[in-house]
Amino acid sequence: MIVVTGATGHVGGELVRQLAERGEAARAVVRKPDAVLPEGVELAVGDLSRPDSLREAFAGADALFLLAGYPEAVLDEARAAGITRVALLSGGSAVIEESDNAVSEYMIATEKAVRASGLAWTFLRPAGFMSNTLEWVPQLAAGDVVRAPFAGVPIAVIDPADIAAVALEALTSDAHAGVGYALSGPDPLVPADRLRILGEVLGRDLRFVAEPDEEAWERMTAIMPERYVRAFFSFYVDGTLDESVVHPTVAEVTGRSPRTFEQWATAHADAFRGEQG
Repeated sequence: MIVVTGATGHVGGELVRQLAERGEAARAVVRKPDAVLPEGVELAVGDLSRPDSLREAFAGADALFLLAGYPEAVLDEARAAGITRVALLSGGSAVIEESDNAVSEYMIATEKAVRASGLAWTFLRPAGFMSNTLEWVPQLAAGDVVRAPFAGVPIAVIDPADIAAVALEALTSDAHAGVGYALSGPDPLVPADRLRILGEVLGRDLRFVAEPDEEAWERMTAIMPERYVRAFFSFYVDGTLDESVVHPTVAEVTGRSPRTFEQWATAHADAFRGEQG
């Protein structure tokens, strides 16, 4: 039995779907009992911020897909339940030794805790998600202009389905134990590249406008803690994180090439068209 936390998120949702398609026994941890899951996937209500709520979800399982940033006691519960293998969704910033970076801090701390847990582990360190483009849906519903920050930063964005495919292999085979995988899509793209491709898929003439750093700072600090905004500015303005590198990992682990942004946009076009309508 494989337990998937964050089962309604971008990666977790793809993972439970792929597990169901492969016929693997899977249990999805969700906060609300009315979550819609693929046929054959068990539902368990639990909350990573309350480790004792996960005991029923972990019972009888042998592998765990885990999100970073939660209490070490989650690992204690997993070990007590008999789970022996964990695939951790971490990030490239986990290898940045920057003590005052809030994002790196929780990634590094979680990886350290997993290493010390005694469980066989695999770390997944993806670049930015293609699904982050869904943040543009409200702007595209209002018109043909997208205004976004960090306009000059190329990122080899990755389809969450490809992250999930690597996670599936790590959770079902001993061959990936003790490995930290850097994951990327096939092309480094700046935001304007993604918008151009999205426009071609949607058949719309879209225009990108770079959001100045000062405006981005004001907007972002209004919706999230400043320490996290400072971390993103460190990554993308100061350049402490390079997500432009294309890694061969997805192909090496899964046997197929990672999906392009055009493929992702085509698969998710209805999310943009529906909001526009």
